[in-house]
Amino acid sequence: MDCIFCKIISGEIPAEIIHRDDEIVAFRDINPEAPVHLLIVPVKHIETITDIDTEDQNLVGRMVFVAKQLCEQEGISESGFRMVLNCREHGGQEVYHLHIHVLGGRAMRWPPG
Repeated sequence: MDCIFCKIISGEIPAEIIHRDDEIVAFRDINPEAPVHLLIVPVKHIETITDIDTEDQNLVGRMVFVAKQLCEQEGISESGFRMVLNCREHGGQEVYHLHIHVLGGRAMRWPPG
């Protein structure tokens, strides 16, 4: 498989890993759009949010919970943050491996663009 996130998960490509367990890996985005820009990804390769199955419900919930914990760890829980889950071309998805962006450390604007 030629998925950059799968290669990060396996250790083939280096990344600043800030969380790892049996189901989820989180790391800092190499092209941050905010002072804090994290990516939360499942170890299981799922291309998009539209590809999740019933069995993936708990996994996606755990991704959100890990994001919450990391926001506390990064000190952005109180000031606020944005969580983004892009889907396919029109949604802005660039890497076809399910992932949540967590952005914080500055004020976010709406609409995002």
